[in-house]
Amino acid sequence: MNRCIAIFLSLIVTLCLTLGAAPASFAQSRAFQASVTPDIAIHDSDVMIRGLALSIWGENPQKGAALGFVNGSSGDSAGFSWGLLNYADNYKGVHWAGVNYTTGNFLGWQSGFINYTDQRLKGVQTGWVNYARQFKGIQLGLVNFAETANAGIQVGIANVITENRWFKDFPDSVAPGMVFVNWRF
Repeated sequence: MNRCIAIFLSLIVTLCLTLGAAPASFAQSRAFQASVTPDIAIHDSDVMIRGLALSIWGENPQKGAALGFVNGSSGDSAGFSWGLLNYADNYKGVHWAGVNYTTGNFLGWQSGFINYTDQRLKGVQTGWVNYARQFKGIQLGLVNFAETANAGIQVGIANVITENRWFKDFPDSVAPGMVFVNWRF
């Protein structure tokens, strides 16, 4: 059994090294990235990773899966990121981490203790604290905050949509702040 595991691991390492050293004809796109920090990595941080990134702290544009302690995605990235901290410029896909932070737009599912999208969120946020400047979708958490909502529902202990007016547009919207549930449609 141990021999099978050793053979399997050596095949994985060989595959990863082969993919990591792919010819320059693939230019700025690679199938595999491994990094200790963005500066100590197989590929530079501006190389698109179209596959798997394993990192202690990684930061690349990506179209694939990023698994590590800190996963950074620059530019317009997509895929699945899982770790302690995920951060991105713009992202489509799934962010699962203790903290998820997007400086631009996020489309998909953020799940963590803290989920923060500085621009537009379309999708789902599940966590203790959820923030989106503008959202369309669902926020499930202890505290949910959105400055504006195109169409969305918040479920939690404290729910804030600052553009809502106090029961004036009911049933399309409820109030700027509500306990348990708030929405805007």
